[in-house]
Amino acid sequence: MGQRYSSRGLRQVLADALTLNQDFYEHSHRYPKVARFARGIVGLAAFSHGLGSGLILLLYRPSLPQLLAGVLVNSLAVLAGYYLWTYALWKLNTLMATSTPPYRELLIPVGFAYTPQLLNLLTVIPLLGRPITLALAGWTLLGAIAAVRAGLNIGLIKAALLAGTGFTLVQVGIGLVQAGVQNWVAS
Repeated sequence: MGQRYSSRGLRQVLADALTLNQDFYEHSHRYPKVARFARGIVGLAAFSHGLGSGLILLLYRPSLPQLLAGVLVNSLAVLAGYYLWTYALWKLNTLMATSTPPYRELLIPVGFAYTPQLLNLLTVIPLLGRPITLALAGWTLLGAIAAVRAGLNIGLIKAALLAGTGFTLVQVGIGLVQAGVQNWVAS
């Protein structure tokens, strides 16, 4: 696997993350270059969400500082959600299992689960935004299940329960932040 990712780079990593390649998710923590890609994907996904939220905020005609604050807060909400969600997954598994990989190792496969969220900016397309949002959320959840299964070396049912519960809470939290920012700008 190492040769595969060191020679092909980001394109192959994105393809494997988007196609939910289980072998990729299982071994991704072993390669430093791939770990950098995971952090970059989460950062770009957060930025994409922030920009999409900023485009929606433009409907409220905010001042420039309000717009920039809205983009920043929405982007930071995604980043915080990633770290908190990964920590919650890791902590729950430490309580239920005898051996758990280090938290830093789990950040990598969970980071790749965010790959579909790079397309989050497309959710502002009129009439297609909601279906795109739902498709990206479902795709991300499937990636999260693959990431949790591989990262924690657990069964599919346990991975689906852990990932699904955490994913739901993170999505609700991010949605509340986005709604709060919109209400702040609208008032």
